[in-house]
Amino acid sequence: MSRKVAVVEDEAELASLIEYNLTRGGFDVRLLNGEGSTLRDLVEWQPDLIVLDVMLPGEDGFDLCRRIRQAGPLRRTPVIFLTARSDEVDRVLGLEIGGDDYMTKPFSPRELVARIKAHLRRQESEAAPREGIGTGPFRLDRAARRVYQGEKEIELTSTEFKLLEFFITHPGAAWSREQLLREVWGEQHFVTPRTVDVHIRRLREQIEEQPDEPVFLVTVRGFGYRFETQ
Repeated sequence: MSRKVAVVEDEAELASLIEYNLTRGGFDVRLLNGEGSTLRDLVEWQPDLIVLDVMLPGEDGFDLCRRIRQAGPLRRTPVIFLTARSDEVDRVLGLEIGGDDYMTKPFSPRELVARIKAHLRRQESEAAPREGIGTGPFRLDRAARRVYQGEKEIELTSTEFKLLEFFITHPGAAWSREQLLREVWGEQHFVTPRTVDVHIRRLREQIEEQPDEPVFLVTVRGFGYRFETQ
């Protein structure tokens, strides 16, 4: 069965170009223009991935992404932002509010298709039935894609889940940003070390009582990060 990709883009010509390339790539595509019913349409259709333009006619893509992350069925659905703005602050903001990737216009449709396929391969790998694991107060159910800290379930995006899973399975070891990019993001060479820092900060906000003074996900000065459970 074809994987479903929703494209939220109000530029009709660009939306048609994206639809053409994704359809050729074997995807089931639905175009949305970002108007009032977009979130409802996304929840009803349940896409496997969302391509989301930042500049939309109503609310901007960042605000829509925040609401997507609050919608239970879409909480872990990968989101790739499209934008004409290339400033680092916009890229970081997109990641901080729950985006998984960021492409600046103009872009190559072939590269967009490649990135979508990479994210969906990761999603399939994470969803594959595997045994549950645990370390310290953390318990991860890979089959159900749920993470618990004690009795509390932690709500994570797809990328956050993958990153925390890696740390839980490698407690006590120090990892550089480049190593984490290679181990967690793999073939997605388009992400940068700054991406790691953004996701680390988001994870700390979820699992640390005081994110600015972490006791689990600690900084190794001048090197990277280490996951402690003692």
